[in-house]
Parts: sequence; structure tokens; C-alpha cells
Amino acid sequence: MHTKIPVAILCGGKGTRLKEETEFRPKPMVTVGDRPMIWHIMKTYAHYGFTDFMLCLGYKGEQIRDYFINYDWNHSDVLLELGNKSITRLNNGHGEEDWRIWLVNTGQETLTGGRLKRLATYLDKIGADWFMATYGDGVANVDIQKLWEYHQSHGKLATVTAVRPPSRFGEMVIKEQLVGTFKEKPQTSEGWINGGYFILHRQVLDLIAGDETVFEAEPLHRLAEKGELAVYQHDGFWQCMDTYRELELLNELYQSDSAPWTVWR
Repeated sequence: MHTKIPVAILCGGKGTRLKEETEFRPKPMVTVGDRPMIWHIMKTYAHYGFTDFMLCLGYKGEQIRDYFINYDWNHSDVLLELGNKSITRLNNGHGEEDWRIWLVNTGQETLTGGRLKRLATYLDKIGADWFMATYGDGVANVDIQKLWEYHQSHGKLATVTAVRPPSRFGEMVIKEQLVGTFKEKPQTSEGWINGGYFILHRQVLDLIAGDETVFEAEPLHRLAEKGELAVYQHDGFWQCMDTYRELELLNELYQSDSAPWTVWR
């Protein structure tokens, strides 16, 4: 088990392009099948033995807190004795008993870099030299174990997973397995884009000035310029949930039992 390598998940944005859902809940709590998006992402990491999660909360973060605090109650058979208010779990559980979850308030308006930087205290407390990070609104069938092995092989401060999906995102020019240039959201996008699923050294947080820093801007630019941003090219499935159409697609895949990201099934 990789108990010393926590997974940071960015959960704080407002998700304005999916307003039909995010008016009432944070984007990571939008459901795919019968479970929220955040659960699908965590199940993928846990399948490969990464079960320490640091959730960067912001917009409507209390809903994510409530979901995990009441997790046993909502996903197990229980005996509730009203007289003494005791609760006994009746079945063997749900397979997530070994998860450890830090629920961290990273601010309502904080940008992506600032949210990660706010984890520094907790990373230092558990002595984590490395941590993983990804976005709370997309799923993929990235082999996390292979990603970790690849990261260990090159000795760089950071690895980003590059994917080939619909355009609209940050484009990378890849030279000899290093990111040569990093452009966030060019007008036309062909080739590889930023798919999240980062592995980062604790030192990367020192490149983040504060709450106003967009992680995909200055910090990643500087890592790329210094030759410290390696890239893991993922040719498999990757899908974000930015629009209602994309949410419908994910639900169709999940309900037809052909969802490529459900590696734990």
C-alpha cells in the first residue's frame, strides 16, 4: 500500500458551465450512476493502493464533508437503537474502510495553485515528499501504478498526464518525454492536452505565490522552462464533465456497464 503518497483532489471550483447541476451542489458531488464524481475518482486511485486523500474544498464544500462524514450510514446496512442512539453496522462494509480523507477548506475564491499550496501544512505533518493531484471533475482509466513507476524513473519534480480528448484545454508540446512549452487553453487544440493526474514534489508548492495563483499558469510554465515537468502519455480513456452533454455521456457509459474508468469493478 502507498500510504505515504496522498492524493490531492481539487474540489473547490464553481463549475459554471454545468449550471444545471452546480447551482445546487459542487461539481465533484454531481452523480454518475448512483455515486458522486469524487467517489469515482477516489475509487480509481484506491484500486492501485492510493487511499490517502486530501480534498481541496471551496464552493459548497459542506456537501462533500457531509457525504463522507455520513458515508457508513448511507452505504451500509445498520441497526439504529433509538433509545440509546447506538448505531451498529450489520454487513461487512463497502470496501472503503481503509480510506483516510483530509477535508480541507481552501477558500471560496482561491485559484487552483492556491488550493494546492494550502495543503502544505498537512503534507508536512505526514512527511510527504511526494503527492499526487488531479481535478475533481473528470475520470480516466490511467494506470496509476504505471504512472508512479514512470515518475520514479525520471527524477523530475513533476509529472503531468497528457491525454488526447476533445479540444478546449491546455496544450503541450512534447519533446523527448519533457514538456517543452505549456499553453493553457489555446484557441485551437490538436494533439496532447493536460489531463490532470499529476505527481508533484513538495517543492513544487514553493513555486506557488498564493491564493491568486493558477497552477496551470506560472508554476507549470516555470517547471517546463526548467526541464522539471515530465509527461506521462495516456492513450486510453479520459473524459471531463464540463457540460450537461458530457455528464449524460458518463452516465450512459456507467449504466451500460461499459465505463472504462471503473477499473475496480
